[in-house]
Amino acid sequence: MNTDSVKRAQETPGERQPYAELGMKDDEYQRVREILGRRPTGSELAIYSVMWSEHCSYKSSKVHLRQFGTKAPESEALLVGMGENAGVVDIGDGWAATFKIESHNHPSYVEPHQGAATGVGGIVRDIMSMGARPIAVMDSLRFGGANQPDTRRVLPGVVEGISHYGNCLGLPNIGGEVVFDPCYIGNPLVNALCVGLLRKDQIKLATAPGPGNKVVLFGARTGADGIGGASVLASATFEDESQAKRPAVQVGDPFMEKLLIECCLELYQADVVVGIQDLGAAGVSCATTELAAKGTGGMRVDLNLVPLRDPSLRPEEILMSESQERMMAVVTPDDIPAFMAICDKWDVPATVIGEVTDSGRLVMTWDGEVIVDIPPGTAADEGPVYERPFHEPAGQAALNADGPERLPRPTDLRETLLTLLGSPNLGSKEWVTSQYDRYVRGNTVLAQPADAGMLRISEAMPGAEETTRGIALATDGNGRYARLDPYSGAQLALSEAYRNVAVTGAKPLAVTNCLNFGSPEDPEVMWQFSEAVRGLADACRTLGVPVTGGNVSFYNQTGSTPINPTPVIGVLGVIDDVARRVRPGFPEAGLRVLLLGETREEFGGSEWAHVVHGHLGGLPPQVNLEAERALGAVLAEAAARGLLEGSHDLSDGGLAIALAEACLSRGVGCTVTLPGDDAFTDLFSESAARALVCVRPEAFDAFADLCARYEVPCSGLGLTGGDAFVVEGVLDVPVEELREAHTSALPRVFG
Repeated sequence: MNTDSVKRAQETPGERQPYAELGMKDDEYQRVREILGRRPTGSELAIYSVMWSEHCSYKSSKVHLRQFGTKAPESEALLVGMGENAGVVDIGDGWAATFKIESHNHPSYVEPHQGAATGVGGIVRDIMSMGARPIAVMDSLRFGGANQPDTRRVLPGVVEGISHYGNCLGLPNIGGEVVFDPCYIGNPLVNALCVGLLRKDQIKLATAPGPGNKVVLFGARTGADGIGGASVLASATFEDESQAKRPAVQVGDPFMEKLLIECCLELYQADVVVGIQDLGAAGVSCATTELAAKGTGGMRVDLNLVPLRDPSLRPEEILMSESQERMMAVVTPDDIPAFMAICDKWDVPATVIGEVTDSGRLVMTWDGEVIVDIPPGTAADEGPVYERPFHEPAGQAALNADGPERLPRPTDLRETLLTLLGSPNLGSKEWVTSQYDRYVRGNTVLAQPADAGMLRISEAMPGAEETTRGIALATDGNGRYARLDPYSGAQLALSEAYRNVAVTGAKPLAVTNCLNFGSPEDPEVMWQFSEAVRGLADACRTLGVPVTGGNVSFYNQTGSTPINPTPVIGVLGVIDDVARRVRPGFPEAGLRVLLLGETREEFGGSEWAHVVHGHLGGLPPQVNLEAERALGAVLAEAAARGLLEGSHDLSDGGLAIALAEACLSRGVGCTVTLPGDDAFTDLFSESAARALVCVRPEAFDAFADLCARYEVPCSGLGLTGGDAFVVEGVLDVPVEELREAHTSALPRVFG
């Protein structure tokens, strides 16, 4: 007799159950009992504990995330929005792009290599489950101070994990961020993005319709790795003893995932898949409840049929395992032979473990007994929804009052430039990005250190008809800005990602986000979160770019100290002709150098204040979304008309860093005169809605007219040429000296 059967649960209502150890609150456990009319079995408790975890249910964030829908701008491009595994947008010529970013923060601290690697694997499967071929990845990484011992432990493993998994899959890593700040010590952020392509009439969804259709589990076998990962690691405060949670970190096999990608694509081409879901957080629990809830409402599963790597696993462990490289499909009985033949061709194990019903119940058996009998929607869609209390942090007003105006201004701007250019945040990330393959598959036309990655479409999908179209992607975030003002900080993150896509000549189209915050049980953190979501929703509406989906990562703190609020924003854009893309930097001598946008004295949260003075206070740069939109329109039209020879956004470090990086891009110097009467502000202010461009002298009038039409300020700075970065009357630095400072930052720390 199985001791966890439904029958025994009915007969023993008072039996103690370890719900608290599984992360459930008293009231949540009582609600499960009310839903079922009895205590849950051990297997049912396993399902509800992971499905109602913060990571899976968004129980503390739902009330705020709804703004992404209620404030969403009208978009003809949006094909699939929030609620599915990834958003899908129409990019023209019959093609669609699907993209999403998610966190794997806590696992990457516990076991850096596997935590980061499986973060890549998980986001790739989200893209696969939409019916798409994954074509590229990106990652947004944040660590403690570069010189801190724990950073030297975590960062190499994270980079190695991302590199190993992505390179084995043959997916180019085309961009991202690497940021250092003491607030992330003990709580690194590893946010992974994947983008895929598909025909827009071939979208797949996570649904299980049609009673009698078969439920097929295919891919890797289920093991003990990752058991409870979603609830244990991502849904609780991170303490020092988290090293003991190492078994909750999943173990990845990129070679199986590569087979799984090709297998899925052939299954889609054969049209033998009715619905599909990847197995990520919450594993079998998530896949079965979500598929059933979105289908005809019922499913019957025999857990004895789940292929196991460890035959000693109990049903609860099978349900909670987050073993990687697994998918679940709904297939008609007639298509099962063809489905199995394709899986066999790719050496992908596949097993029918159940079938769809119209009972409105998810029923699971083990050794012939019913161990799960629940309404699937109660686990998948009807978890607790908390309206957490929130209020402005006690020290917020004092923080904002302590602006950088009190800091001593530098007298040697040359030294300031070299200090910033050689700092870990502004220095070259080649030590990291050289470990990634940026050009595998041959479709990459822009990658690091460009402001955004760009891919051509026509050759990315085998057999696709020729098209000149391409897509561009950028991710950005600034935790210091968001700490000073989370509403504006989220908008500035979106603005920068939007601008980084625009400077390549692409038109920004849609948004994904990864919202990294401390504990939602802290009212001050919830204020930061609510303000950031409100700011992002408002900005997306103004810029006309809808949020297609994303991820919330809470409990990013050690003890009672949270990280800076860090909304990371990914923006996808489309360009009609990749040959018209605008490359970063100065390609040759004799070009006119122009500054677009308005510069103000804005140093709150700046790299100068952070690097030189270790200061955080004041207010972040002003947000001007209409100016961002106008700047983006100028850049897109100028690129399409062939008016630009190079471009670079202005952000961290201001004009000085943008000019230096433009010189370093191809070793061409410049001589410029600053437009204002305050050289320090002109060079290092971080005012938003600005870009640096270079044009041929004969194209200047047409470009200036374009700027005037969109009311974008355009200031002439000087000319490209020579072997030094010269600011008349202010500084003169040879390009090679710039390069030495820029490239030595990370090797100096990590070897």
